[in-house]
Amino acid sequence: MLSPERRPSMVERRPSFFSYQQPNPLIVPHLAGIEDPLPETTPEKVDVLIVGTGMVESVLAAALSWQGSNVLHVDSNDYYGDSSATLTVEQVKRWVSQINDNQMPCYKNAKLYVSNDIGPNSKYQSRSFGIDLSPKIMFAKSDLLSILVKSRVYQYLEFQALSTFHTFENDSFEKLSNSKQEIFTNETLPLMTKRNLMKFIKFVLDWEKQPEIWGPYKDKSLAQFLVEKFKLDKPQVFELIFSIGLCYNIETKVPESLQRIRRYLISFDVYGPFPALYSKYGGAGEISQGFCRSAAVGGATYKLNEKLVSFNPETKIATFEDGSKVEVEEKVVLSPSQAPEYSYNMPEQKYEIHRLTCIVEKDCSEWFDNNESATVIVFPPNSLKSGNKEVVQAIIIGSGSECCPDGTCIWYLSTTQQGPRAEMDLDAALEAMEISIIRESSTKIPEDDNLVQVTQDGHSIVNSFKLGPSFKEYVTREKVQLLAKIYYTQLTNTPPFNVVDPSLFDHALDSTDKFIPQASDNGVIYTAMPSGEISYDEIVTAAKVIYEKIVGSDDDFFDVDFEDEDPMAMGNDGTAPTYDENAIEDDDEDVDMNNNDADDINNSNNEFVGKMEI
Repeated sequence: MLSPERRPSMVERRPSFFSYQQPNPLIVPHLAGIEDPLPETTPEKVDVLIVGTGMVESVLAAALSWQGSNVLHVDSNDYYGDSSATLTVEQVKRWVSQINDNQMPCYKNAKLYVSNDIGPNSKYQSRSFGIDLSPKIMFAKSDLLSILVKSRVYQYLEFQALSTFHTFENDSFEKLSNSKQEIFTNETLPLMTKRNLMKFIKFVLDWEKQPEIWGPYKDKSLAQFLVEKFKLDKPQVFELIFSIGLCYNIETKVPESLQRIRRYLISFDVYGPFPALYSKYGGAGEISQGFCRSAAVGGATYKLNEKLVSFNPETKIATFEDGSKVEVEEKVVLSPSQAPEYSYNMPEQKYEIHRLTCIVEKDCSEWFDNNESATVIVFPPNSLKSGNKEVVQAIIIGSGSECCPDGTCIWYLSTTQQGPRAEMDLDAALEAMEISIIRESSTKIPEDDNLVQVTQDGHSIVNSFKLGPSFKEYVTREKVQLLAKIYYTQLTNTPPFNVVDPSLFDHALDSTDKFIPQASDNGVIYTAMPSGEISYDEIVTAAKVIYEKIVGSDDDFFDVDFEDEDPMAMGNDGTAPTYDENAIEDDDEDVDMNNNDADDINNSNNEFVGKMEI
């Protein structure tokens, strides 16, 4: 039975969404799948057993189900999402307790504070908050978004635009100039700097075909490349490396960095004046549930509270905690977070991701662009008083996301810094954010106030799109009210960089079962825990690697032959969906990928805003 503490499902939240009479019926029924009662018995035989309902596992389950495989998809939790779940405050309390009781593999050092303002008969209810265990953003030009469209899982989801990226320098936030128009109209940039920036942007869009430019620097840092080859100054170098490229340290090599910067630039203006999106009602947990629903419609069987105890590779029998058993004809796909304690030699989880999640009683609208409810803040190395060696990244989600009530906000901070100093960096970033949001919300800057400082060497420093010199001297007299604060360390075997490299997820199947040490292939494939990457770029790559191991090829990965063509689907020529600029009028700039036709979108008086015409 589903937990009574869970957040409402997609169908429960949007009961009228599929009641619209569409000209062509949906191939994916709206009330089928995981909203149906869970089966009381375990199937006797399946092709594939998938343990854990995280992002990779859920995408894989949907792909295999639509390909025709008989899939049993289980999770030891009473909620969907596993390591990618979106939880209520009460669920987070239980989750932290399980970590500290050593019941949650791949997590450690969990600490939790919850204010008395959250709880029964309090100001805020637990279910009013959706807290992501693995917060992510999605670039508009990405494999996952293409799969969402191809699989029609987009019909279950709503997306919103994310256009603002801030770099923290000189004790203030600088808003990223991320379009040609902004670069040309930015009065703080010298003409030569503008020319060099535009020269680099033109280069990076087609960088792989110009090895004569970057080849000599392939083993050097991007910072050196940008300074020597394109004559860029530190502020622009930091923006390109850390805010646009979302790199982790200053020593990042040229090829990997150029790939990441290009990812951002080609995503800008795909659906509108923004490069990234995030899903309403929850991030990875919401998308995981969408793929689980698709898999269930494709024939997969779902069971929660079903813990795998053992798998015998010789008999191919998997045994669960309730005593039920299933014969697995092909493979067991196992999340490290749900691996039995005693059995398989899963890949070493050698990388640490330190996370700090805070619920604050502040709407943080000063950080958001018009009509948006999210932003990304990047703290480059040595920008914090802790002297951080690695970047600290923060995803800020406001109430427009439906993940928190009006007047509150969720701050997701993370770092890939290894060891105990990571918590020091997170605390320093949190302090900087608290001071900054109080100053911005408390100080009224005159419109003609100078927003630029000039250093002794003549370089201009843009303090912020909101902050001037008077801001720097402002002493805060209030504090941000923290409603909840969660620290934890998540382990993974996936490094945070170059996550689209398939070899990272190609784990050899050479471990042996406890009971049969002679077995050369125990029939178990391990998935990867989420990496420190804040985008979804690793998900499809990891799922396709496992899909190929099971099926033999990834040629038919989500190659679903729908009976009725979706009139809003991506064209056969592979062109991207178009974006209806006239629809951006509402306070919620939703990018709602539903199946209404184009005329309804344009004539609906903006009832749904920021539609993607799929």
